[in-house]
Amino acid sequence: MPIHLPAISRRQFILRSLIGGAGLALSPGLLAAAKRTDPDSWALLADTHIAADSSRVARGINMTDHFTRVSQELLSLPQRPAGVFITGDCAYNSGQADDYSRLVELLEPIRGGQMPVHLALGNHDHRERFWEALGEEKNAKRPLADRQVALLRTPQANWFVLDSLEKTLQTPGLLGEGQLDWLARALDANRKKPALVLVHHNPGTMAKVGGLKDTEALFDVIRPRKQVKAYIFGHTHAWQVVQDPSGIHLINLPPVAYVFREGDPAGWVHATLGRKGMRLELRCVDPAHKSHGQAVKLNWRAA
Repeated sequence: MPIHLPAISRRQFILRSLIGGAGLALSPGLLAAAKRTDPDSWALLADTHIAADSSRVARGINMTDHFTRVSQELLSLPQRPAGVFITGDCAYNSGQADDYSRLVELLEPIRGGQMPVHLALGNHDHRERFWEALGEEKNAKRPLADRQVALLRTPQANWFVLDSLEKTLQTPGLLGEGQLDWLARALDANRKKPALVLVHHNPGTMAKVGGLKDTEALFDVIRPRKQVKAYIFGHTHAWQVVQDPSGIHLINLPPVAYVFREGDPAGWVHATLGRKGMRLELRCVDPAHKSHGQAVKLNWRAA
């Protein structure tokens, strides 16, 4: 599994909330736990930038407040998603241990609502500190000992979570030869379902590499393997969906935290998988934003 926080039973959630003095916050999580799970529904989040100090503000935004609003919306959905992905930059700036402790705390209601959480790492994260914060993840068996890579098999698609963190606070990212070799082997062993690749970093270019340094090497792996239908990423703090000439959809998730460009939406994306494609719906932190509710229907490229 990727860095993974399983759902919490109702009994566990009540006990943890009472111990933590959060009794007044029980209802949303318990209501969500009583709902039916839609196995084809997924919540896609990126760039949460959670700080240990819940009052911390960056670029005029309180990151904890934004995350809490997203969490409340997830818990209020008529059917709960099968899971939540956070594609990196989970921590505020340099991946401090207390940032991760706070993130784990903020994720409790979502997990109490019976939604497992799968997390990737970005350039503002610190791999070892995150492992320490999650406890059992430090010694978890992983396909690559020094990276957080994973394959999550679901009814409609296989999700491949990659680790593009090369160095904390270094803007570009790197997968590396070992990770790309693992991806190629895993894709070849799982040809029958659409494959969705999640990476923190955006595709880079030779002229200006602010994203993934080995983008071309990654595309050399995924373009010829026709089961790969989408490359999902964050990092740029901008919402955009385009298509590679090969037919792979490039999905740039909005940030949960702050945007870089005034007027861009902050929020998350509700993904619904189908047999031949996927529907994406943008959910803005500010429901008055002009892009709130924007829907994009993606059709998978031919196998």
